[in-house]
Amino acid sequence: MHRFVALLLASLSLAATVPPAQFTDPDRVVKMSQALRLIERMFTTFVEQQHMPGASMAIIVDGNVIWLKTAGFRDVAAKSPVADNTLFRIASMTKSFTAMAILKLRDEGKLSLDEPVSHYVPELANLAPATKDAPVLTIRHLLTHSEGFPEDNPWGDRQLARSDATLSSWMRAGIPFSTVPGTAYEYSNYGFAILGQIVQRVSTRPYAEYVREKILVPLGMTDTVFDVRDVPADRIALGYRWEDETWKPEPALPHGSFGAMGGLWTTPADLAKYIAFHLAAWPPRDDDETGPIRRSSAREMQQAWRAASASVTRPSVDARLALTNAAYGYGLRVSSDCRFRHMVGHGGGLPGYGSLEAWLPEYGVGLIAFGNVTYAGFTPLFNQVFDVLNATGGLQRRVPQPSAALLKAKDDVSRLLNQWDTAFATEITASNFFLDQIADRRAKEFGELAARHGKCVARPFYEVENALRGKWKMDCERGSLDVAITMAPTMPPKVQVIAPVSILPPDATMSKAIDTSIALIGKWDDELAKSLAVEPYRVQRLADAVRAQWGACVRGEVLFGDGAKVSVVELLCTNGKVWERLVLDPDSHKAKEIFMVPSRENPCVP
Repeated sequence: MHRFVALLLASLSLAATVPPAQFTDPDRVVKMSQALRLIERMFTTFVEQQHMPGASMAIIVDGNVIWLKTAGFRDVAAKSPVADNTLFRIASMTKSFTAMAILKLRDEGKLSLDEPVSHYVPELANLAPATKDAPVLTIRHLLTHSEGFPEDNPWGDRQLARSDATLSSWMRAGIPFSTVPGTAYEYSNYGFAILGQIVQRVSTRPYAEYVREKILVPLGMTDTVFDVRDVPADRIALGYRWEDETWKPEPALPHGSFGAMGGLWTTPADLAKYIAFHLAAWPPRDDDETGPIRRSSAREMQQAWRAASASVTRPSVDARLALTNAAYGYGLRVSSDCRFRHMVGHGGGLPGYGSLEAWLPEYGVGLIAFGNVTYAGFTPLFNQVFDVLNATGGLQRRVPQPSAALLKAKDDVSRLLNQWDTAFATEITASNFFLDQIADRRAKEFGELAARHGKCVARPFYEVENALRGKWKMDCERGSLDVAITMAPTMPPKVQVIAPVSILPPDATMSKAIDTSIALIGKWDDELAKSLAVEPYRVQRLADAVRAQWGACVRGEVLFGDGAKVSVVELLCTNGKVWERLVLDPDSHKAKEIFMVPSRENPCVP
């Protein structure tokens, strides 16, 4: 019994909660701050070029506003400048507040996202379906713009002041479908107006009152309002449109039944508190809950629930090829590109106003910008700012941390690589390990590695993909090993995959071949190419492509090979990394195979 209890406790210790990811650079904020002067120039130039009467912008890092700047006028006629506490209308950025209100009601057990909308809005009980086989319209459809209603910009922008009675009569009259619910993404302001109705009917209080009491007040957002009359007039950014080479006033519509899709007014510092809450939902951890909704619900909002579109573009002919994959969460846009794998945000546009928010959950960094001209767009500026912050070296994402089980497995596997022991291997590995490859073959493989490399000493993990998968290097008497392991879903977790890669340094002949190939990338030479390769004409195509796209290169780390017959080496080039594989002919000592590919670390390619 005592031994069973001891084993159970050991299993529980190895199966502890996933360790939260951590920032590993203590100087990351200092590094990013070095770019603020340049960002300020970019901001003021952009505002002028886009004919914005006034604007404000802020940068949030780890929940704190590290930079806030304003430009231009909140009131053109009076030449009153935009101040730090000037309120702008943020239009569709309101949608995520509506989504948060829905999730709060869901978390309290007062509604379900997959229930029919008509359960809460009886006016839609007789809504004619898009097709006979169409699914029932649900709250989740509305949250993700997949309800099938037609895209309604700019029609929806002019409906803000509609009364609840008008909206109710419209719903009873029916809504046309452009697609079948649950099959496609199509942006619908109407859908979020209906969500606002659900919030107030389930909570039994006006939508704006519920959002204020349950979201704005808990977050300390005292300068955020739906009714602009609640704020002194000298703090309001008046709206304009740029027309006939001048700014013309664009009166703002009052808050009404469509306010749930775009009615909020706020300041950069106040909205920063909201973005800080979303950023603070990451990483998942064991801390007590402190926000208006659970951290898991905030993370749920920031996930891709309905695919929107993907695109591959070049911002200019000399720019890198950029992939952007877009989707919609709950009131938030979710995307990834070749720089960042998880971006969250939303734009806002109404007559007289334009705004944008964007943040990087893995990096703890967010941007906010407001302008008081119709549909002011900040996307190009935000892309430039993220690039500038990235160039400082401080924009680094949190690093996943190894679990106790993974740390122990690393030590155990390192021991096996130094001295194979079938009994010990059986103890630490999952049931598939010797089914995938029998024990004799495993023993032979590990024995050959030990004979080739001698005694090896493990370094710390250089990559932890998640709590149960990681890679590390081992420095050996001869060369090195690159080791990757993956744990199985057993209790306690055991090793299901061990993938050691043997690396021996290039000998003199291989080193010469590598250096020659790099020289040919710098400048082509027919005679030099003949001394390198069995078929030099094939090398020219590769060298020309690398030179044109990646620029000049120098030798980097050896990634694989026996050092004499085959080597894979990393080339460090001006525009990124390239992996080169060389296979030498044993008789002529020339390269009978040369292959060059972009490094897997290059998500952006020239």
